[in-house]
Amino acid sequence: MTKKLLIGLGVLCALAFGVLYGNGLLRVHEGLTRPASLAVLAPQTPAKLAPEVAFSDAAGGRHALADYKGRYVLLNMWATWCGPCVAELPALARLKLAVPGLKVLAVDVGRDKPEAADAFLKSHGAAALGTLVDTEITLSRQFGANVYPTTVLIDPQGKVVARAEGPATWDAADAIDYFKRLAGS
Repeated sequence: MTKKLLIGLGVLCALAFGVLYGNGLLRVHEGLTRPASLAVLAPQTPAKLAPEVAFSDAAGGRHALADYKGRYVLLNMWATWCGPCVAELPALARLKLAVPGLKVLAVDVGRDKPEAADAFLKSHGAAALGTLVDTEITLSRQFGANVYPTTVLIDPQGKVVARAEGPATWDAADAIDYFKRLAGS
């Protein structure tokens, strides 16, 4: 190949990458375009089945991810000691209220007892999320979460289709619109 041809191919690849990723035009799933406010939400290709994990609610009841099959689930792993997690919790609560067709599960993986997590959510304007805890940090291990917050989007078939490591603006107008269209709300 000639040098000009190689350079031309390189430029085409760079342009394609920029258009698909840099401009937020990468289609995550369902033919929807990921909005700019959710740039941190990266598609997971190929999509893989979510691990079979369980967590507890404030009353000690156990819930499994499989319980939510048939719906889109936004699973957020957070901890009380994580500043970025705490900052995004109210945004997740607003998203949950704005998009009833989307199951938003914010699970405290910081080994807090349910009572402590419940009080924390209430004191930070995120009580609408409901109290969910994973005192054994099973979610973190099974999803390979080494950064907090970590959020995964699970499709109705139980496959992880997107992942965000770090905070996102979940309650931005374009994000709410995106999730409404996704969940059919």
